[in-house]
Amino acid sequence: MILPQTAGRTVAGLLTLAGNDHPWAGRTFSAGWGVREPLHVTLVRPELVVEVGVDVARDSLGRWRHPARWHRPRPDLTPADTPPFEPKLGG
Repeated sequence: MILPQTAGRTVAGLLTLAGNDHPWAGRTFSAGWGVREPLHVTLVRPELVVEVGVDVARDSLGRWRHPARWHRPRPDLTPADTPPFEPKLGG
């Protein structure tokens, strides 16, 4: 999901930088297949809950068929306050 600029600035202020113990620390990332230029990333702790909207249509693997839509950050919630994601297959 790509965030609008104003949402990105809001979210950036709510994120906590990850420490050296992050499982992806030291890895490099690219912008896509066949792209050699490394993508600059800033690793953060996975603690911020955000609200998104999704179309209920899913493909045969349970993935959403359309992009999620950004709504707002939810700093009033923790990941423990949210139900686990359980994809439902077959309808």
